[in-house]
Amino acid sequence: MLRSLPKLSLLFSSARNPHYLASVQRFISVGRRAASRVKIGVASTVPIRSMSTSTISSAITSETAAEDQVQRVNLLRSTDDNYDGVIVELDQPMDSTTFISILRASVSHWKKLGKKGVWIKLPIHLVNLVEALVKEGFWYHHAEPKYLMLVYWIPESPSTIPANATHRVGIGSFVMNEKQEVLVVQENSGLFQGTGVWKFPTGVVDQGEDICVAAVREVKEETGVDSEFVEVLSFRWQCLCQFVYLMGSSND
Repeated sequence: MLRSLPKLSLLFSSARNPHYLASVQRFISVGRRAASRVKIGVASTVPIRSMSTSTISSAITSETAAEDQVQRVNLLRSTDDNYDGVIVELDQPMDSTTFISILRASVSHWKKLGKKGVWIKLPIHLVNLVEALVKEGFWYHHAEPKYLMLVYWIPESPSTIPANATHRVGIGSFVMNEKQEVLVVQENSGLFQGTGVWKFPTGVVDQGEDICVAAVREVKEETGVDSEFVEVLSFRWQCLCQFVYLMGSSND
């Protein structure tokens, strides 16, 4: 013969919600020995409410789905450039609200990685996203017939993103001291970073800057050496790249 023991209120512990409660009915065979009492202790006082097993399962499933949805944050696909920046080429249509959420998560991610400049190439069919980008701090860099390039500077330091132009002038400085020693450097960024290559100090001429002034400035910025402009050694032109080699002197 079977008889029903009093219902035991069991508190189920869950990492997500410790306040679920289920009722369990236990049946045992009647024997000579009396059934032992079962004591359930609770470490702290918590609100207790009855809930069916199916309700518990449904609540846990819903909460898990919500957490997973929060954790699955989409980021914009990007490629690294040679100067600690990222380049994004958008293509898939999306509404502005969704885009802003993804953009903010992406910028936060790039900031943690120590990235600096962000370049977003926006094709003409995604013109609806221009306003969203500008409101998030991006500005126009240049435009072509089928796309618009917008940029953003993540660090709090002044931006070093170069201004757009129809051409770009770079300089390489040949510096020699009184001992006939030639000044060479190794790059901390750029194409030659980590290659062990020794080269002349080089850089880009700022908009409106004289190339002779730029040569002296770049030498000072890259090496700390004060130099004096002497003469132009040569000009060299290359598609998508232009350099001016200048002669300089130094007493260091």
